[in-house]
Amino acid sequence: MPQKSALAQLSGAVRELTDRVSPAVVEVVVNGFGATDDGGRVSNQISRRQSSGSGVVVNSSGYIITNAHVIQGAINLKVLPQSPRPPGAEPRQILRPLPVDARVLGIDRESDLALLKIDAKNLPVLPFGDSDKLRQGDLVLAIGSPLGLRNSVSMGVVSAAGRAISDDNPILYIQTDASINPGNSGGALVDHDGFLVGVNSFIVTQSGGNEGIGFAIPSNVVRNVYRQLKQKGRVSRGSV
Repeated sequence: MPQKSALAQLSGAVRELTDRVSPAVVEVVVNGFGATDDGGRVSNQISRRQSSGSGVVVNSSGYIITNAHVIQGAINLKVLPQSPRPPGAEPRQILRPLPVDARVLGIDRESDLALLKIDAKNLPVLPFGDSDKLRQGDLVLAIGSPLGLRNSVSMGVVSAAGRAISDDNPILYIQTDASINPGNSGGALVDHDGFLVGVNSFIVTQSGGNEGIGFAIPSNVVRNVYRQLKQKGRVSRGSV
């Protein structure tokens, strides 16, 4: 049998990794209230609207991390969990999952993270990785539901392992050129070993779309916030 080319081996490795980790990334559907968009201009009127984002299953009993801004103004939350893809199954053969009611266990606006809970067991989970070990140039996958396109994956590199955004924000974000668009917020940034190294949060753009400058909250920050929200519903930080 002829030996596979290096590109074929890389393609196969990315496909295997995607099949393994994507079931732990869910779509979060938000029904709530927000400012009315009038031809691209935000008006003073508040109307009911539906939006969507992404979330990451971090505990098999139904604990899901997402961005706080994803669920802002929510009066009703639903999660569309994924099922592991059967071996050899094509994407078109996977039925759209039924939405499951979700409740908010806690919100930490300083880190822009929130913890959701659904009544489920034995869910696929993304294990936490050590974001401190990331280096510039490392390959990463961004998985989520950009523009409502559930279970989408893009690949890129770590552009900067610790990027400060402003003097007022203490978080050093992971900057990546993996394609991140509206709806990716709350989704997973995964390393080449299949570990969660970040939660995709926002982009910097002049056009309104992806320009290859995306930012994720490091997994070490996410893990600490998750544990505190799970235990007591809020995050305590030391004061000077």
